[in-house]
Order: sequence, then C-alpha cells, then structure tokens
Amino acid sequence: MIKQKIVTSLVVTLLMGSFSQLTMAKCTQPIEATQAELEGGYRDVTELKSAFIDTAPKRKNDGLAVGVAGIDGGNRALLIKLAQEIENNMHGQFDSLLIAHKGKLVFESYYSRGRINLPHYQASATKVYTSMALGRAIQLGYLSMADLDKPVVSFLKGLDTSKLTTGSDKITLNLALTMRSGIRLSDEQKKGLQQISEQLKGQQHAQALLERSAPISAQTQTFKYQDDPMLIMHVIDAVVPGSAEAFIKQELLDKLGIKQYRWQTADNGLPEAGWRVNMTSRDMLKWGTLASNKGMWQGERLIPQGYIAKAISPQLYTGDEDIFGGGKDVSKQGYGYYWWNAELQSGEKRFYSVSAQGGGGQYIILVEELGLVVVVTANRRENSTLQLMAERVLPAFM
Repeated sequence: MIKQKIVTSLVVTLLMGSFSQLTMAKCTQPIEATQAELEGGYRDVTELKSAFIDTAPKRKNDGLAVGVAGIDGGNRALLIKLAQEIENNMHGQFDSLLIAHKGKLVFESYYSRGRINLPHYQASATKVYTSMALGRAIQLGYLSMADLDKPVVSFLKGLDTSKLTTGSDKITLNLALTMRSGIRLSDEQKKGLQQISEQLKGQQHAQALLERSAPISAQTQTFKYQDDPMLIMHVIDAVVPGSAEAFIKQELLDKLGIKQYRWQTADNGLPEAGWRVNMTSRDMLKWGTLASNKGMWQGERLIPQGYIAKAISPQLYTGDEDIFGGGKDVSKQGYGYYWWNAELQSGEKRFYSVSAQGGGGQYIILVEELGLVVVVTANRRENSTLQLMAERVLPAFM
C-alpha cells in the first residue's frame, strides 16, 4: 500500500511538471520564422508578444541530445524565473537563451526576434568558427600542430615576398590566432584599402595588407583586435583541396548537421573570417558542444584534442577593463584562439569560463567544471551576459 502511494504521488508530480512545462512554453506567435522572414533576415522578423520558454526541449533530429531541466540538471524554478525576467527586459534585450548540461539541451527560450529556425547574425563569434576550421584542416593532415609556429607567409605561395614589409615573416599562425599579427595600418591606409577591396581577390588581399603595414616587430606584435582572422582564412584556402568555402561546408557544417545558415563572402572572394555569418541558436550550441567534447562529435574526431586545448586556454591575458558582458563577478579576462576566457565568481566559488563573443550579444559559453554549454543571442551590446551567468545561471547548476 505504501509503495502504491509513492508510485501514485510520483505520477502526479510528473504530470503536474509536464503540465507546467507546457504552460511555460506557450507563445502567441509561431516559434518558427516563416519562409518570408527567413528570406528577409533578422530585421524583417516581427517581435514575439510573449516569450517561448521550454524546460523540456523537443528532439529535432538535428544531432542534439535533449533532456529535462530539474531531472537532467539545473534548478528548474530558478531558470524559469530568469527567463521571465528576460522576457520583461530586466536584463537587457535578448533573442534566445539555451542551456545544455552534460551533453543534453535542458533549457530553451526565445524572445524578441529569436526563432528556433532563424539564423541569428554572429558578428565576432564568427572568429571561433574560423579557428575551428583551421583545427579541422590540422585533423585531416593539411597542416600539423607544429605548423602553428610557422610563418603565415610560408603557406601563401602566391605572395611576392620581396615587396612585403619588414617582419612579415614573423607572423606565425599562433600569433594570428591570438590577434598578435603586429600588422599596423594608419587610418588613411585602411581607407585606401577599403576603396580597392573588391579588386583584391584571393592572396592579392594579403599581399596588399602586408605591403602597406608598418614594419612588424616584437614591439608591434601585441594584442590588437583587428582582422587577423582573414589571414587564417587565407591559409585555410591555400592548404585544403578545393576552396575554403567548400571545405568548411563539407568538413564542418555538414558534419555538424548545420543546414540553415548564412556565411557571407568577403570582397576578396573568401568566406568572411571575423563576422557576417548567421547561425541558429541550436547550431551555435553544436559548436560549443564540439569544443566541450575536446573536438569529438557523435563519436568522430573532427578537431585534434591538442588544438582544442590551446584554442580554449588563455594564450594571453587582456586585463579586466572593459570586459564584454562583464560585471562585478567577472575577472581575469584572457584570450585563446579567438575564444575569450574569464573567471566567474558565484557565491564563494570561482569557475573558469570560455566564450565565443559577438558584438551585439552573441555568446557560446563553456563552463567545464559544471558541464555547461550556454548559448545567448541578443540585439543589444549593453547586456551583461557573463555577469548574468555568474549571478543567475551558475547557481542553478551548482
């Protein structure tokens, strides 16, 4: 009799939980963008009148494992409260918040112009995808880990090295991956290059860049947030069979099951390396999962574990001033291979975090100690996303 009562109580609890999840997932507009909205892009999507909040995300046959918040991890009540606050614009304006715990998507929410099938603009989060593409080239043997310490120009056979600025051969892949190429252009030179950018196809772009730069030395090879990722894209295009565009599609996007995306082409004819890519929030989660799994995806090694370790580790520290998305509990900002690093304090504990970051508020955040991969998209720069992680998301999983 006691056993029967326990079972009955459990069934009632599960049914009530399921009902609550369904009510929390209510949305007055379709959570999927229409075909017209997909063709028009983000700015053509109407804003949701109410948020879509799901603590038991649906399996979509997209390669992502799903779970239930509260059962597969996380304090469901805390997550729902945070989502309601986001819906009421108490933390800035967000488009989506997705949380995976130990490999399972357990929380999925959309706001404003966020839609489950709408590729969201990425800005500088794109840089991480470029870094991962280089890692894929290494995994397939087109480059080696030792090549990371070799000069970028040694892979670009179309350059006339006699015309390059002094020190061009000091730019290694490692330095270009950490924004330390040392390339320095005056504002006038940048403007001049922009005016002729459509004429500079392929390696002509790299040639023009390295001809015009001031001499490169140890003094100039300090962290400077600029277009170094395009040097990496030049190398990818030079070493892989076919084109960089085809390589990225076949060897990464197709492997990850990413179909609904936009990856624009730069004036030089190569895929954009630092911005102008659109990905759905669920597909962003795949990139984070790939990194969290040390380069493995569904049993297949896509990227060397050693490369991932370098990519998400701080290769340098950039200081605690002007941390993008930061706050009082975010410190020790560093930089890997286009991945940002920061320490998040939650209560008395400190957690190491890694994040892809894009201006306007796109994040892929990894907190390995808690088994978390968190995706955020937003349409405003002022969101303190990392601070929100420290204050509200981490406590739900501690």
